[in-house]
Amino acid sequence: MSNQATRHIMMLSGGKDSTALALYMRDNRPDLEFEYLFCDTHKELPETYEYLARIEAYLGQPITRLSSRHEERGFDHYLKLYGGYLPSPKMRWCTRQLKIEPFERYVGDDPTFLYVGIRADENRSGYISTKENITPIFPFKDEGVDKSGVLKILEQSGVGMPSYYEWRTRSGCYFCFFQQKGEWVRLRERHPDLFDLAKQYEKEEQGYTWVQNESLSQLERPARQAEILRRESERRARLAARRRPRNLSQAFGFSELEEDEAEGCLICHL
Repeated sequence: MSNQATRHIMMLSGGKDSTALALYMRDNRPDLEFEYLFCDTHKELPETYEYLARIEAYLGQPITRLSSRHEERGFDHYLKLYGGYLPSPKMRWCTRQLKIEPFERYVGDDPTFLYVGIRADENRSGYISTKENITPIFPFKDEGVDKSGVLKILEQSGVGMPSYYEWRTRSGCYFCFFQQKGEWVRLRERHPDLFDLAKQYEKEEQGYTWVQNESLSQLERPARQAEILRRESERRARLAARRRPRNLSQAFGFSELEEDEAEGCLICHL
């Protein structure tokens, strides 16, 4: 380990929790010199890049973009190395190669505090590095900041929520395999060009599809899209009938069912 002073690093995913933590720590710990990082897969939504610009404006400091060692090829390079096998919940090579590896390479052997945006109302630990020089810090857990607290921080700062939350529940690549089927339908509506690019990665004859047991070509059929949206609407209606909004997060429409339906890759989706 080097003799360099301890570094204070904030990993941003383009999501609400990591953003709120960056704003919170910047305002509450002005004595610390934070480094702000974003691991750029070059497969992000346009809304994510727009949100990062808003964050930078508030912080008054640039966010360092990290890329894989093969920056000019990125995801496509590793897809070839993995024999065309698309990443999936059971094989998340994209997280390792495009997120974790660039971050750990950037940190090197310097003693580092990594600030993680896991909230007080969540039962998960977040990304924990295997490198002994990286120590995770959980300010929201330690100080009791829950989802409503996160939304309050974003609202009061003026940064607000990323606009993709209008139709999507998580940050991440446009073809993230953790997307719900309704979100794939809305990706096709909002960004048909990105939907078509995602479709080109699939190899139906080999079973390489983003959605388990269904290709995007099948999912985009009008009747299938209508069925997906109908079922989603019915599910939300059942949820709304079971309970009234109990806190700010539910009042804004961010239910636990919507956000936590899939486990997600924590370094991507904070």
